[in-house]
Amino acid sequence: TTVQGDGLIISTPSGSTGYNLAVGGAMVAPSVPCMLMTPIAPSTLSFRPVIIPESSTIEVSIPSTARTEGRVIFDGHKSRVLKHGDSVIVETSSFPIPVINSKPFDQDWYKSIREKLHWNVRVEQKPYPM
Repeated sequence: TTVQGDGLIISTPSGSTGYNLAVGGAMVAPSVPCMLMTPIAPSTLSFRPVIIPESSTIEVSIPSTARTEGRVIFDGHKSRVLKHGDSVIVETSSFPIPVINSKPFDQDWYKSIREKLHWNVRVEQKPYPM
């Protein structure tokens, strides 16, 4: 599909909470085997964030009709210019990074989003005076 907007974030669940959340994307537990595609300021309301299987292959191309070149940034560190006709292919690695966790896999994540983002935390309302 061809889209217009300021950018596109493609992330894993463990990379979803920061940049992805800031542009309206979902928070996804780290144990969910998926990738997230979240547009940044899309030109249409119908281009919404999507969660796709981790087995997907995503190709992002800069069409020859684009007004400007593109830029790809990897985890906020390395960036490359994408010229008209250039593309980037994103796939899940065949070699996952081993992680040791002392608690059940998602338990720390739920605790973290509650404490740091105040997720689903609210002040209890006072009853109406009678």
